[in-house]
Amino acid sequence: MKIIKNILSLLLIATVIFSCKNEVKPEVKTVEAEAVKELDPNATYAKAEFTIDGMTCEIGCAATIQKKISKMEGVKSAKVNFDKKLAMVEYDEAKVTPTLLTETVTKVADIYSVSNMKTVDSFTTKKACAADCNKACCANKTEAEKKACAADCKMACCSKEKEA
Repeated sequence: MKIIKNILSLLLIATVIFSCKNEVKPEVKTVEAEAVKELDPNATYAKAEFTIDGMTCEIGCAATIQKKISKMEGVKSAKVNFDKKLAMVEYDEAKVTPTLLTETVTKVADIYSVSNMKTVDSFTTKKACAADCNKACCANKTEAEKKACAADCKMACCSKEKEA
């Protein structure tokens, strides 16, 4: 009986030792980084601004459109402002055309449409007042913010705020 216990103990130890030799090696995955765009130093860059209608949210719509435009070959920079429904794109004139920008936006989804496409020297940065300035510019703002809004706005309703 003692011999059987010794043999079983020896088999058990041998099984544990040999089964533990299967070391799990960590899996190494290589992830390719996004390719960095190389800009042509000799290229002529133009700036375009256009309105995008049909956007319903900032994250899903505006961000997706911005990402699609940014990935286009020849596009140096792209910014889509959901609040103003405005896209600002700087692109290589030899590789990108305003028509191609329009097609890219409308291919993202059928609900998007491009209007007011124009080439500009610099992008729009000033605040614009809506038809009802008191609601658009000045609602829920401090007096200083109201004056700042009025200073940027050329509408008659805002000029009244300047005097206040």
